[in-house]
Amino acid sequence: MASRSDWCQATMYITISVVLAFIAMSTALNSTPEDAQQTLATTRPINLQLLLNASRALRRSGFNVVALSLMISPESFFSSPNSTIFAIQDPALASTTSSPFRVLKHFLQYHTSPLKLSMDDLLKKPQGVCLPTLVQGKNVAVTKVDAKERLVEINHVEVSHPDLFLEEHIAIHGVLAPFSPLESEDFYHGMESIQAPVCDANSSLAAEGTDPKKMVEWPRIIRLLSSQGFVSFAIGLNSVLDGILEDHPHLDSVTVFTPPVFTSLASSPHPVLEKIVRLHLLPQKVTYAELASLPDKHAVKTLLPDHDLEVTGMVNATKRLTINGVEIVAPEIFSSQKFVVHGISQSFKMALFPDRTRQ
Repeated sequence: MASRSDWCQATMYITISVVLAFIAMSTALNSTPEDAQQTLATTRPINLQLLLNASRALRRSGFNVVALSLMISPESFFSSPNSTIFAIQDPALASTTSSPFRVLKHFLQYHTSPLKLSMDDLLKKPQGVCLPTLVQGKNVAVTKVDAKERLVEINHVEVSHPDLFLEEHIAIHGVLAPFSPLESEDFYHGMESIQAPVCDANSSLAAEGTDPKKMVEWPRIIRLLSSQGFVSFAIGLNSVLDGILEDHPHLDSVTVFTPPVFTSLASSPHPVLEKIVRLHLLPQKVTYAELASLPDKHAVKTLLPDHDLEVTGMVNATKRLTINGVEIVAPEIFSSQKFVVHGISQSFKMALFPDRTRQ
């Protein structure tokens, strides 16, 4: 006969499953086409088998709530090219299922970092260093490191299940408790009540050799592209972003030329796709006025080595600027201090080249 504790635990899991399933249906019913496009652009590179493997690893170690959340809303965890998820024990999450979905989603995102960090990576971090999370402006801190004992604490919470899952660009670790208390009633009214550590400018991504204030806003660019109908190019950019980040970790601005339909996505193998996407990116922000002021046939450098684009001047009939003979039909669709996006009439064409990922 099952014990009372077993019965209570089973009841808790059933309740959590029902609530999360209801959340999933509510989210789907209330989502907009733009939401669907954004989800497609951010989650497409994460294949179903990878999700199943990660969810299975979580369930085997008793992290059922996070496992179910991962399957229901993968975009909550994988809105960046890399992810480290710190999975919370089920009993600690039971009370959050009565909170609004947005709060629960953000709370789980506070336990997810846009970096892939294995246990070995965490053990190399200096004590006190801050790590970014998917909640803007909310960091977590490595508060204890003992390489000899292979012990790491984040926000004074022990990593109890290191390297629970390591595959492709995802790392998952189990932790004993949430990184921020759940008792406060303010928790249910927003994320401002999260007790995140205060980090100086040199303690988070700067510890990785990159100043977060100078990083290109790639996730924002991908979201904007997908929300405005440039879904195929957004998917292509997202799928090759790791290589771009690897080769250009200090890139602080970018110009994007986006076609309405990116046919190369379906027809090209990944190494070729990466080259084609890079041909549509300049390693600096260049406005339409700045492009128009360049001399005719002036070459501009792209993120693809030895493959520049040529400014070919205005087309007489339309008075539109052309790049490599392709018209800029929608100048500066999006613009910020770090990036600008120009809409072009079609993809840039390029000569055949060796099938190598990076030159």
